[in-house]
Amino acid sequence: MKDKISIIGAGSWGTTLAVIFAKNQIDVTLCSVFKEHNRAMVKDRENRLFLKGAKFPNNLKIAPSLKQALEGQVIVIAIPVKYLRSFTKKIKKQKIKFSKKTFISVSKGIEAKSLKRVSQILTEELGKVNLAVLSGPNIAKEVLRGVPSTAVVACKSQILAKRLQRLFTTPTFRVYAHKDVIGVELGGALKNIIAIACGIADGLGFGTNTKAALVTRGLAEITRLGKRLGAVPQTFWGISGLGDLATTCFSSDSRNRFVGEQLGKGKKIKDILDRMEMVAEGLETVKSAYNLSKKLNVDMPITKEVYSMVYQNKSSKKAVNDLMKRALKAERVG
Repeated sequence: MKDKISIIGAGSWGTTLAVIFAKNQIDVTLCSVFKEHNRAMVKDRENRLFLKGAKFPNNLKIAPSLKQALEGQVIVIAIPVKYLRSFTKKIKKQKIKFSKKTFISVSKGIEAKSLKRVSQILTEELGKVNLAVLSGPNIAKEVLRGVPSTAVVACKSQILAKRLQRLFTTPTFRVYAHKDVIGVELGGALKNIIAIACGIADGLGFGTNTKAALVTRGLAEITRLGKRLGAVPQTFWGISGLGDLATTCFSSDSRNRFVGEQLGKGKKIKDILDRMEMVAEGLETVKSAYNLSKKLNVDMPITKEVYSMVYQNKSSKKAVNDLMKRALKAERVG
């Protein structure tokens, strides 16, 4: 494969992908959305802001401008969802032929205002383009260390999906092809809400029983919403669903689980965020998912309680009590 990859967005995940691709002799360019950040990465040969200590391979290039970043044939979008639409408008202004490019989203979330998925935003702003989604249970630090990891690339065209699968697979990063774009996107976005809930359980000092319940019942409500939005239910039992959910809920490196843990310990959300340099996508996603559940009349009790804690100052102990006292029912998994 001779395609040139450009990664736009130099957070921990975008940078990690750039480093592992470069180490495997893939032609890759990294571009931050901030010019001064690009200059710093050129000078330091590492991303001291989001991935300090991970030195760049000599063949990893840094694009000083968006126009130069868009010269690649494969454009990876690694921008937090809340900023995606405004930045995509900047991409749109560049005088390039989008029909000759392939755009791949690795961003996980749902836009709060429109309740749209990332692929929907990109299509609305850029028109009909070759589009795919890459998602999976990937803690950036582990992928960077070469820990065996998996991901899924989803695309309506299976020819394109298989081509990208070959392009992105390395000896330690195995990529599977998929065609359920909706399910893969929603799995990656909604699991962050359940990770916050699991973090709250950790902060309250609960044990494995509680987290197992949250993961399984969380997966059930993710599946319910996914089905209503057109996803294939089985997708949520795969790598980009259950796999990503388990990783994010149990990993000590999960930002969303950390936010929940601090909430469980009684910290205020503003104080938690003031201490964080990186974005916890679940905080925006819980707002979107809560509004989607009301709009579509989908029962999502864990999402509802996380929303009430984050945006309505409900105490974590009261939220747990309300969950446990819900009317008894037969178990349904979706």
